Amino acid sequence: MEILDWIQNWFKDNCDGDWEQGEGIQITTLENPGWEIEIDISNTSIANITIDGILNEKSKKDWYGVKIENQRFTASGDAGKLKFLLELFREMIEKIEN
Repeated sequence: MEILDWIQNWFKDNCDGDWEQGEGIQITTLENPGWEIEIDISNTSIANITIDGILNEKSKKDWYGVKIENQRFTASGDAGKLKFLLELFREMIEKIEN
């Protein structure tokens, strides 16, 4: 399944009348340039997971970082990493749910 279809379905599956009223999913751009994704994972299957920050920096144009803390998945990466970051989130969800 295409990542945008998957994240859309994941969002719909987690909407409960309350969760989506908070921050839900935020995708923003960074000035360096790059992407940042923040996903509220409270009341989801991975709500109690914590991952210390992981940073993979090959160069100023090839990097990403990811962490889960305080019931929030946060990932950022260079301008070409949006799809990759969303796929990382999907991998985490699928590993825990399976």
